[in-house]
Amino acid sequence: MNDGPITLLIADDHPVVRDGLSALFARDPEFEVLGEAADGREAVQLARALRPDVVLMDLRMPGMDGVAAIAELGGTVRILVLTTYDTDSHVLPAIEAGATGYLLKDAPREELVRAVRAAARGESVLSPSVATRLMNRMRAPSAGPLSKRELEVLELVAGGRTNRDAATALFITEATVKTHLLNIYAKLEVNDRAAAVAEAFNRGLLKPKSAD
Repeated sequence: MNDGPITLLIADDHPVVRDGLSALFARDPEFEVLGEAADGREAVQLARALRPDVVLMDLRMPGMDGVAAIAELGGTVRILVLTTYDTDSHVLPAIEAGATGYLLKDAPREELVRAVRAAARGESVLSPSVATRLMNRMRAPSAGPLSKRELEVLELVAGGRTNRDAATALFITEATVKTHLLNIYAKLEVNDRAAAVAEAFNRGLLKPKSAD
């Protein structure tokens, strides 16, 4: 992020919402709205062309939805989801796809402004209800198998990669890597990365590299 205003792209299929958000940020010289998108495909195109500091992304849009757009952008831009939905079926895919944060549309103006500032700094931002949902999910016992992405993260960690290295290799955010690691710890019933790697080898989830 440079020393100028925080630049924004607003992606929402409702013109009234786009107008309202644009007006809200236009009143503050700390922010500059570079453009607006009415669907996920347009959001991807404009994000690549305009390179904003933060994209405010709705999830439910016609054509390409918000989650698909987040995945398409592949961690190249900081994306703050702004939606009315806080169910697992919306929150988890968005965060796994690489969203920097997740906020609900009924958030007060001050909370939204703080969230955009934090997202621009690369910090994870979660609305209280979403944070509670994620924490409950992490605490819940989960005996399920590791997902393909979780195995990819674990393989990189076993190879000595840092969270940042793993995020770069998988085109996701560092915050998403941390979320995957928390899921892995819960599923393997361990408390840290070293124990997770050891347990994964013990269970045959990871194989030693051959000498040749």
